[in-house]
Parts: sequence; C-alpha cells; structure tokens
Amino acid sequence: MPLYEGIGLISEKHAVVLDIGTVYTKAGFAGETGPRCIIPTEILSGKTGKMMKLVNIHFPDDLYKFLVNFIHHLYFKYLLVNPKDRRVVIIESVLSPTLFRETVAKVLFVHFEVSSLLFVPSHLLTLFTLGISSGLVLDMGYRESQIFPIYDGILLLNSGYTLPLAAKAIHSNLENLLLNHASVHFHDRQVLLPEMTASLSKTLLEDITVRLCFATTLERSRQIQDVKRASESVHKFPPSRPPVDYPMDGDKILRIPGTVTEQAVEVLFELDHDMQTIATLVVDTLLSCPVDIRKTLAENIVVTGGTSMLPGFKSRLKSEINHLLDHPQYKDRLAIKVFKFHRPPAKENYTAWLGAAIFGSTDVLTSRSLNKEVYIKQGYVSDWANLNDNNNKSLI
Repeated sequence: MPLYEGIGLISEKHAVVLDIGTVYTKAGFAGETGPRCIIPTEILSGKTGKMMKLVNIHFPDDLYKFLVNFIHHLYFKYLLVNPKDRRVVIIESVLSPTLFRETVAKVLFVHFEVSSLLFVPSHLLTLFTLGISSGLVLDMGYRESQIFPIYDGILLLNSGYTLPLAAKAIHSNLENLLLNHASVHFHDRQVLLPEMTASLSKTLLEDITVRLCFATTLERSRQIQDVKRASESVHKFPPSRPPVDYPMDGDKILRIPGTVTEQAVEVLFELDHDMQTIATLVVDTLLSCPVDIRKTLAENIVVTGGTSMLPGFKSRLKSEINHLLDHPQYKDRLAIKVFKFHRPPAKENYTAWLGAAIFGSTDVLTSRSLNKEVYIKQGYVSDWANLNDNNNKSLI
C-alpha cells in the first residue's frame, strides 16, 4: 500500500466550517483556501412552496425547522459528507443572539449527531488570516456594521460599536432614489417607475447595487450635498456617468440615472439622527479604547463584509476619517494622524471563513471544541463571555 494511503487512514478528517449569515452562507472544509459554496440563506418551504429566508424567521420552532432543512441541504448537496464523521466550526457574530447559538447547537448535536462543535467570533478570525494579534475590525454585513478592537488576541467588548448602516440601508436608499428618478422603457413608451410598481424586490435591488453602485469621492460628495441643501433637482447635480439601461422582466428596460448609482452608497457617510456615520464609528471606537493602544489599532484596520466590496468604498472611508481629524469634535481628542488598512488574503465576504478554515486545521480545535457528550450532560453551549461558565471546572 502506498505511503500516502496509510497516512490518510490514520489522519483525522477535515472539519466542516460553516458561516451562516443573515443573507448568505459560506460552507467548506478546514485547510482549504476558500469555501465550497456561497449560497443564499434560504430554503424552499414545503407548505407554501416559496423560498423561506432566515432574515424573516422570528420564532424558535420555525428557526429549528429552518436550520434542520438548511443544514441538511448544505451537507448532502454541497459538502457531500456524513455529518457524524467530522467536527464542526461555526463562525458567529460577537452579538449573535443566544437563541440562534443554542438552536444551531441543538440541530447539529441532536439531529445530525456531530461529534464536536466550536463557536468562534468572526472578528478574531479575520485577524487570524493576517497573522496579527491586534487590530480594529470593521464587519459590514446586511443589517448592520459592527466594529470591535482586538488587542493581543483579546476582543474588547466594552469598546465595540454597531450601527444600522450596511447593505440593507443602501438597498432602502436605492429603492427610494429609483422610485423618484428612474424610468421604464418598453414598446417605444417611457413611463416613470412608480407607474409600474410601488416597490422593488430585494433581489433586484441587490443586483443593481452589486453591478452598478459605487462610492464616489469625498470632494464630489461635498458638491452634491451643497446642491441638496439648495433644494435643487437631481438634474442640477455635477456631471456624472451616463444613464444605465438595466434589463427587467420581459422587454422592459429600467433606465437608471448616473447620479442614482453613486448616491445610493452615500447613506453610509451621511450623518444619521444620532450624528453618526461609518467614519465616525471608526473614530469613536478608537476614542473608547485606552490611550496606549490607539496607535496600534489605528495602524491595523481591517474592513470585511460584502458591503465593503463596493468600488471606491475603502478609499472613501479613509478620506472621511482623515477629514474628521480636523473636525472640532475630534481635533483635540485624537492625536493620531496615520490610519493604515490591511488587505486580507481573501475576498472581504469570506475573510472570516478563511480564518476559521485555518484555525480548524490546527491541533487547538480538538482541545477547544464542545463534545456531544458534554453538551447532552449540561444541556446548553458554554459561553466564553460568561464568567460562570469559565469558573465551572467540571466543564473543562
């Protein structure tokens, strides 16, 4: 028998790595450079015959049924492995609800009978891909943007912030702009979009955002804001890209003005009711940290999440931060003048997954994972942030 076959027989199988997001799920195996699949977090409902999305589920029983069907879909259509044979690594948000964590554990341990399970915070995994122990991680998902400082491998929970400015806010702003300024062309006719429909589907808004929208420069944004303050129409904006014809269903063509494609992302940088933006989120987080670690964090900023992949976003964010340094609110409070952004070794939408794949291929996985026998005995998942769990020596 060849030598490599003998090694394969005695070595442990690669763990399954799952990142179950609000809108998209990444699944694959530890030790690989990318997920085997990135699919929408949705499943076909047997009762209604429609696609049921995780974002629309609010009750525990419905969540359990959804996860059973969805994880079965992952294992037997995309991963093609027996759940009982492999350990599982789950990437979780620091602010993930306890109900979701407990339901995922119950589904995997009770229904699929996996041998062990490990929950790992996504922000720590992002730094793990870069080989650094300190940094400021901004994760821009669908519902909200989360930022947490990490110093010497310790996640500083008290200094973290969240803001409901992410993909959902962009989609809402884009829909409003399209209904006000876009038109539909069909059969040699032109009508305003509101005459055809009162709302747009999330799928359509997401596709337009990914294909057409971008973050404009800070200077141009200031010019557009000056026009808005003067109550001018959209046609008075500074010259922009030409209109884009977007094909809809049938022979209908949606004509999108160039100003709409750049204005949709501006919601991330415009002050909300709490006088906050994505840029103030970064600066306020630094101010909430101890003075002696601010310089290290400012020089190790990592931006992840699908929303951050929009063209021009990172350049605009850096310009906004530098602009805030001269603002009276921050000028005398923050002495740091240099901000450096890391470029992750993977695309921003699965950087945390790559960190989990690297972590899952180490020997630490065996000692840190929660075994099925321990879970059945205690009846819940130990929380690393819970002092009672950390002091309970019987669970170690």
